[in-house]
Amino acid sequence: MIVILGGGPAGRLASIRLATAGKEVTLIEKGGIGGQCLHFGCMPVCALNDVARVVRKNRTFRELGILNSVPTVDFPSLLREMQKVQTTITGILDKETRDAGVEIIYGKEGRFDGKQVVCGDQGLDADAVILSTGSRPNIPAIPGITTKGVYTPHTLRSMDRLPERLAIIGGGIMAAEFAYIFSQFGSQVTVISRSNFLKALDEHLRKRAVRELDGVDIRQGCDLHSVEGGEGNLRITIKNTRGSDTRDCDAVLIAAGLVPNSENLDGVRKRQNGEVVVDEYMRTSVPCVYACGDVAGPPFLTPVARQQGIVAADNILGMHRKMDYACIPQSLSLGDELAFCSDGNPHAKPLVIPGPAGPDTFWGVPSSDTGLAKIMVAPDGSISGMCSASPGGGLIAGYMALLMKRHFSVHDFSDFIEVHPSTDGVYGLAKYASGVLKKRENQ
Repeated sequence: MIVILGGGPAGRLASIRLATAGKEVTLIEKGGIGGQCLHFGCMPVCALNDVARVVRKNRTFRELGILNSVPTVDFPSLLREMQKVQTTITGILDKETRDAGVEIIYGKEGRFDGKQVVCGDQGLDADAVILSTGSRPNIPAIPGITTKGVYTPHTLRSMDRLPERLAIIGGGIMAAEFAYIFSQFGSQVTVISRSNFLKALDEHLRKRAVRELDGVDIRQGCDLHSVEGGEGNLRITIKNTRGSDTRDCDAVLIAAGLVPNSENLDGVRKRQNGEVVVDEYMRTSVPCVYACGDVAGPPFLTPVARQQGIVAADNILGMHRKMDYACIPQSLSLGDELAFCSDGNPHAKPLVIPGPAGPDTFWGVPSSDTGLAKIMVAPDGSISGMCSASPGGGLIAGYMALLMKRHFSVHDFSDFIEVHPSTDGVYGLAKYASGVLKKRENQ
């Protein structure tokens, strides 16, 4: 029997892979299947962002004189309807997993004692174990951080009204996405970032993100020093190298990253921050025990967790498969999808153009706001990286990442015929780069 702790993207995909290969699989899930992605991360962001984009689009139409008004958001209804859809998806995932032959045990605390999985008070003997217990929000050690009115993505559904003034703690993708959502809903949003906001993002995408967050007060190089008061009447103190100031707000949202859920995992080697140490085969320090997903540390991405789960399962099945982290595509969801991937080639040179007008960007032409496309081209013509700010940026990045791993060059796009109309400017840049390189070769 194979025992899996955690039914998020990593554990669930691993369980299906093993069960369909004929293994007896037991999956232990304390909460709802689907993990952080479905319940607190990707799907809630998608749900909220869909509405935020509608509001933003209607505001553009009103400014152009096409529409007479902009709809307002019924926030409690939005959260309520979002949870209904999440429940539907949970049921689908449960059925899909059980239909594959996986036994699911819900509602019990599972732990690993260094030798076996213990479910409740019962030890489970297993031929192999997969630890996929996920992660939780990182809560900074700040006085008053547990005050009522301070939320995380895990508790956001308990917010009973839209805050007029919202402070968001964090400077990464999660903070940026929530800042966009709530600013479009009409909240006055302040982002408090300890370092440079979106510091790891490509410079062109970062500028684009800041433009889309016009109206958000982004405070960089600052720390939240304390939280006082109560829900609807909070006072926060913000500190930086020049001193401190106070600000009143209705709510605080912590979006300061994730930490692994590894407290119930004993006997396996862990880093100081709780990450379970694994090798390229997803093996832990204990024989026949694997770990995958957020509990194994960054990049905390659902597709990576899924792939890690599949790699762990395949190695249990004897396939000796390595996890490949090259050219992982990522996306930041604001008004557009700000997507990117790179192989890190230091010799590659950038080409950047505004995104072409097309579906969902046509009415951005008057404000010169149709997004952007960027590729990184190595001297031999191979594609080393790309960025896209467009309605379909995520899809573009996913396929481009695969082509980059297959060592495609800009010359391979010479016969590429796109779907039109499209906001994908990446293919056009590749064609242009191919022509420039060929011209140089002929000179």
